[in-house]
Amino acid sequence: MSTPALRVHEHCRVVLDNDWSGDPDGLVALAHHLLSPANRVVAVTSSGLDPRFPGPLPRAADGAALATELLAAVGGADLPPVHAGSEEVFGDASGSAAADAIAAEARRDDELPLFLVCGGPLTNVAQALRQAPDIAERLTLVWIGGSLDAGAFEYNRDTDREAAAFVLAQADLDVQSFPVETYRRCAYSVAELEHDLGTTGALGRWLWEHFTDPPDWIRVGGNWPLGDSPPVLVTALTVESSRWTSSTAEGGRGERRVYTDVDTRLLFGDLLARLRAHERGRA
Repeated sequence: MSTPALRVHEHCRVVLDNDWSGDPDGLVALAHHLLSPANRVVAVTSSGLDPRFPGPLPRAADGAALATELLAAVGGADLPPVHAGSEEVFGDASGSAAADAIAAEARRDDELPLFLVCGGPLTNVAQALRQAPDIAERLTLVWIGGSLDAGAFEYNRDTDREAAAFVLAQADLDVQSFPVETYRRCAYSVAELEHDLGTTGALGRWLWEHFTDPPDWIRVGGNWPLGDSPPVLVTALTVESSRWTSSTAEGGRGERRVYTDVDTRLLFGDLLARLRAHERGRA
């Protein structure tokens, strides 16, 4: 006898923007969003890698191709479209299909609120806001980036500082951010990661395989943080068991929520349950 399922209702739309061909924790987060029935993923957009930290697939187009592969591995009907972002940092040449898609989705009327989840540099987000400034009041940005320590290096912000400065200056834009000190709390031991992903079916193995050939400049120790995963708490689960500070943007109405702790048990327990359920559905 099969176990009866509890109906989960959609409560938001999500656009997912990331440098998908970089750190594979972004792919884990993408899979988790796609498997979560409480959010409707309406578009996937890609950004490029910081040239200071080269990988074998550095372009935004490479990330879009990898995201498309993951969508095929997830399978199912009504998969969201994938749009490649700018190959340049924010500036005169940063227009892209990704920015166009973000603006179009924000302008589309829908009863569900829109979360723009960015796990990489804010290049595409900044371009979308520049070409369509009216969308600042029509979405909430959920960003993996920034730091509590103003002097600390943080990859996503520092890959395109001009983009980050432009986005955070939008006084009427709601921003929920997970700074480096917080997203590093999502630590996962390599041994656990291999076991938990590698034993949860075909999709889990696909994800694990993308951890096994890191760029030459990465020296893997005993852990690999799944730092791009916390936005799933915002879009598909709950932040009630996490912690944050909140303020209002200077000169505007936008909320600036900065998370200081995340419920990793809820986050990763749900991830593994979703992967196992996906595998059962293949049987």
